[in-house]
Amino acid sequence: MIRGAHVVLYSTDADADRAFLRELLGLPTADAGGGWLIVQLPPGEVAVHPADVPGATELYLVCDDVEETVGELTAKGVVFDGPVSDQRWGRLASVVLPGGGRIGIYEARHPTAFDL
Repeated sequence: MIRGAHVVLYSTDADADRAFLRELLGLPTADAGGGWLIVQLPPGEVAVHPADVPGATELYLVCDDVEETVGELTAKGVVFDGPVSDQRWGRLASVVLPGGGRIGIYEARHPTAFDL
């Protein structure tokens, strides 16, 4: 029986990104050994979008008020790659990870699995 999902982010500075996500999320972690810190995620959902090339994966963290969340995280030193943008499906901000990658934080305009 499936009991969860595991997301993998590839990074040029994995240790820094692991520490950053641990602090950003403030959720429990597991030490898988050899420096492999596994950070618990909040409850999740998955969406499948059409694409010309298969295999792309993105991680978005969902919040109730993106402006408030961006303000709180900015005060803690989190760097964003620009202002909050309006999308058809919600309001989006992009967090810059220490290793140079990006994850999204958004406030949905559509029903989510968290609303069920």
